[in-house]
Amino acid sequence: MPTCLWSILAGLTVAAAIAMPALADGLKDEMASTGKLRVAIAISPAGGAFWSTKTDAGYSGVPVDLGKEMAAQIGVPVEYIVYQNSGQITEAAANNAWDVTFLPKDPERESKMLFGPIYEINDATYIVRPGSSVTNFATLDQVGIKVAAVNNTTTMRGAAAHLKNAKVTGYETYDEIVGLLKSGEIDAFALSRDKLDRLAQRIPGTRVLDETFKKTTTAVAVPLGHQQALAFVTGFMKAAATNGALRKAFDNHGMKDAPVRE
Repeated sequence: MPTCLWSILAGLTVAAAIAMPALADGLKDEMASTGKLRVAIAISPAGGAFWSTKTDAGYSGVPVDLGKEMAAQIGVPVEYIVYQNSGQITEAAANNAWDVTFLPKDPERESKMLFGPIYEINDATYIVRPGSSVTNFATLDQVGIKVAAVNNTTTMRGAAAHLKNAKVTGYETYDEIVGLLKSGEIDAFALSRDKLDRLAQRIPGTRVLDETFKKTTTAVAVPLGHQQALAFVTGFMKAAATNGALRKAFDNHGMKDAPVRE
């Protein structure tokens, strides 16, 4: 082989060897600047693709499992940064408070963080209190009807846009709203259908309305400007959808009937 060709190949090999650690270091700078992968999660008993729960051993949920696997691939420990709802996670995005999260996506949030692949789509609707005469959206959307939603969330914005006469009020936690629903202090609660179906099993006399007012999409996200992190989480989620990791996370957390989007 000519000497000049050997020189070119040798140069390319050295350049690749230098670039690979640099790329890894750049990814860690964006995704683990503290030495850990900080995964933002929100806590409630609702479960599903977004919510996580507090356990004696720490935290449990789809985002918990995905965050743990993601940290292992990067080669750093995982740290869970806990919030009460997705609105709080969104507001913290500009404060270097977390590195990655998994939450419902909407146009307002797209101006505050970078979204990767959507991994779950669900219908948003309402559950009505025990003893309510409300049977559909028409009878719900009346003056004097009080509808609750978790504050500053995609579902709250969707409900406020959907209902023209009923009053939509935001509350900080899922648990607070459930208490109000049980006591009859609110008429309805807006949330995704899968979570409301489970809630209806816990509160006798409640009813989940058949209609849907919006589609809720849940996706992985990183802070603005973290393009290398976005490329990594995009690849991670695409692989998780095909290698069984996402299916396992769904199955482990009460989502055996939820399809995996590839």
